Amino acid sequence: MLMKKLLVIMLILFIQFSVYAKEVVVEIYKKNFIPAHITINVGDTVIWKNIEKRQYHNVWFKQLVKEEPVYIFPNERYQRSFSGVGEFTYECGPHPKMQGLVTVIE
Repeated sequence: MLMKKLLVIMLILFIQFSVYAKEVVVEIYKKNFIPAHITINVGDTVIWKNIEKRQYHNVWFKQLVKEEPVYIFPNERYQRSFSGVGEFTYECGPHPKMQGLVTVIE
């Protein structure tokens, strides 16, 4: 009986945490963020994956970070979690025409 209760509690906790926070992947390919605009919930994490063969990029939220971030080389990734609501624009430092938007809702 105690084991059943413990199992139920663990299942509830697992469902609770897996429902609230999730990971969303944005691929970087042919000098594009795919998808370029995403909508996520507070607490979610976005993972940018560079799937180019030779080109490096970065993900620069100029409104949040003044200095250009490190580069993401082919087969590397960068991730960021969002703890507040808002619209967050970003671009690739070496390729400023590459732009994206993360919209964070509650």
